[in-house]
Amino acid sequence: MYEQDFQQVDKRLKFFSVFVFCILVIYLFRLFTMQIVQGDQFRRQSQTISQRSERIPAQRGEIFDRNANVPMVLSTNTFAVSVTPGEIPKKSFSTVMVRLANILRIPVAEIEKKLPAKRNSFQSIEIRSNLPYEVITSLAENIDELPGVSWHSKPVRNYVETGSFSHILGYVGDITKEELKELYNKGYTANTSIGKAGIEKYYDEWLRGEDGSEYRTVDASGRLIESNTAFIPPKMGNNLILTIDRKIQKLAENALGQRIGAAVVLKPATGEILALVSYPSFDSNLFLNDNGNEMYAQVLHDPRNPLLNRAVNASYPPASTFKIAMSTAILAEKAFPPEKKVQCSGKVEYGNHLFRCHQRAGHGYLDLRNALAQSCDIYYWTVCRDNLGIDKMVDYVRDFGYGKSAEIDLPSQAVGQVPNPVWKERQFHEKWLGGDTMNMSIGQGFMLASPLQVANMVAMVVNNGVIYKPHLLKEVRAPGTNELIYEKKPEILQQSDIPPDIFAQVRADMRYTITDGTAQYPMRNKIVQLAGKTGTAEVGFSDRWHSWMVAYGPYNAPAEDAVIVVVLVEAQNKWEWWAPYATNIIFQGIFADQTYEEALEALGGKSFLPAVRVRQE
Repeated sequence: MYEQDFQQVDKRLKFFSVFVFCILVIYLFRLFTMQIVQGDQFRRQSQTISQRSERIPAQRGEIFDRNANVPMVLSTNTFAVSVTPGEIPKKSFSTVMVRLANILRIPVAEIEKKLPAKRNSFQSIEIRSNLPYEVITSLAENIDELPGVSWHSKPVRNYVETGSFSHILGYVGDITKEELKELYNKGYTANTSIGKAGIEKYYDEWLRGEDGSEYRTVDASGRLIESNTAFIPPKMGNNLILTIDRKIQKLAENALGQRIGAAVVLKPATGEILALVSYPSFDSNLFLNDNGNEMYAQVLHDPRNPLLNRAVNASYPPASTFKIAMSTAILAEKAFPPEKKVQCSGKVEYGNHLFRCHQRAGHGYLDLRNALAQSCDIYYWTVCRDNLGIDKMVDYVRDFGYGKSAEIDLPSQAVGQVPNPVWKERQFHEKWLGGDTMNMSIGQGFMLASPLQVANMVAMVVNNGVIYKPHLLKEVRAPGTNELIYEKKPEILQQSDIPPDIFAQVRADMRYTITDGTAQYPMRNKIVQLAGKTGTAEVGFSDRWHSWMVAYGPYNAPAEDAVIVVVLVEAQNKWEWWAPYATNIIFQGIFADQTYEEALEALGGKSFLPAVRVRQE
């Protein structure tokens, strides 16, 4: 019996030994797996748990004009102050906040509203940025009385060029929740500064760079327990070289002056924008301070609307500049013999309405060339209504790019408006009338276009039927090495099958408009031969109108050497027929390499300035 019992015990011991052995093997295998096979993975996880990451913002790339010598926009290092609530003793919290507020010269409430409700958090919270060195010095002198307060370097955008450059360059700001939802998968974070307008917004991904990180070992509460840090440096964003010529931009800005309006200077053979001016303008630097939201609100509510880029985002009746497109259509369709004359008596009755030409006494008998040169409304009213017709007019107008996006590399732009019978029926539930055709033939009525679209119309004439996409970007280059990353090539936006000889005739007629037409005095220039067209748009005032001038030069040069200038002066300004004078000053400055003051003096100084206060077409 004892032997039987002994055998049972022996079996149990063997079973227990095998069980223990298996458990040990399993534990050893698991230990080997965790330490050797998966060791790196668990070490990384433990570091993630025990480390706190501090973001190091990257500097955005610099923005240059086409000469790429001095940046128009750069990033400068300033200081930002942060508070770590958990490092401040509870008894001293209120005292520390008061001392910090006094140094920063802000209300205590402004600091406290940025801090979390739980004051035991060891997460660093940025309180104020873009601080001068003197403030940081004051903090350093009182650091013993400011536990939990720290400061760090932070890049801030510096707009060297403001004024008319601001509509081109734009500005940056903190990313919104809506923007973050859309851009989160592209690497944007809640602390990202993002382009809000202009080039800063359109090319944000080129400019923004890659943020760096600093890792510090912390305990479960987030308290720093080691001084050792791991550092991943930030990568600066790419530099942009624009097509803008800084000197021409300032020339055009000064030529327009403090007049509400716009100016465009375009190279038709490539689509490069040499100048893009809109007035009134703003200072992008105003939005970068801590009171940036207040400054933005002030600019936003300015009745003159300085945030509006009138060269691209505003639409106006193109007025008599539109007769360039109509002349092209008449010639291309052979709708009316160009040598055949139409009598202008100063007025014409149609339906129950009396239409008056701007020349109340009438122009007499005019052919197409002289109708364009003298800007005779009655000629275009008659020929377009009775011979060309609205359907053909619309076809040619759209061929010139009107009513469509110009696809310039800016975040938004006006497409304008090309009316037609279907559009009017849908919009107003009214039938299209012959009077609508007459109004449209001279760029009035429902017809709307931006100054950039008007420049594109001239580009098609200069390029024998091709419009290249207008663009502001020339190159993208790497910071430091200046390595070429991307170069913008000309892209066709619109292409017409109108024969080149038609465009040659229109160019000759535009030249005749300068030498013998409405623009012969304000556009006289000894440096460069010009061709163009004036325009005066009625907008409901009896003593002032929108003033247009579109021109290109040199007239007798290849398209590759030509420059187009468009100037619009709104009727909000007092009437002085300034657009053609400003245009000539810009051409003089470009081709004689002169400043505004030098160009004005070369053209005759004060004697060149307009003395006419009555309407000119």
